Amino acid sequence: MQEPQVILVDQYDQEIGAMGKLQAHVEGKLHRAFSIFLFNENGDLILQQRALSKYHSGGLWTNTCCSHPAPGEFIEDAVQRRLQEELGINAPVDRVGEVLYKAKFGNGLTEHEYDYVFVGQYSGSFAPNAEEVEQLKFISINDLEKWLEDQPEDFTAWFPLCLDIVKRNLETKAIA
Repeated sequence: MQEPQVILVDQYDQEIGAMGKLQAHVEGKLHRAFSIFLFNENGDLILQQRALSKYHSGGLWTNTCCSHPAPGEFIEDAVQRRLQEELGINAPVDRVGEVLYKAKFGNGLTEHEYDYVFVGQYSGSFAPNAEEVEQLKFISINDLEKWLEDQPEDFTAWFPLCLDIVKRNLETKAIA
């Protein structure tokens, strides 16, 4: 089976090519990604603990779902594809921002992403893919902020950056 490809981009998210996903992480190449934050009807965030076997950040807590669009795939289509592949669900989402970040991992890999952040609501059941997801947890933003402050090492490198975008979006909606 051929390795999945990611979309290489410049700092302005202009496509400049494609590369195998693992190779992009070995070389630290900037590529397009997305992070999805789903909330239940009580306003609790659905957190995902990444499968222990993941190629990086295994066992760490992060947003509900995240991945990369494939070359030629609209990001909105990729979001729905990954929600189905990782969690067995479909959920409407809205794009609320982007963040560019770079994080090096102890295993020699580097995550360098132009990450689109999506927010939505979902209150149904899940069918998590064990190759992707260790477990799911529902948590209030207040409890999450305390956990992040007390034990930041429990979370993926991109999670706090994306969470800040989500919180700003939620504050804006509360004001409106």
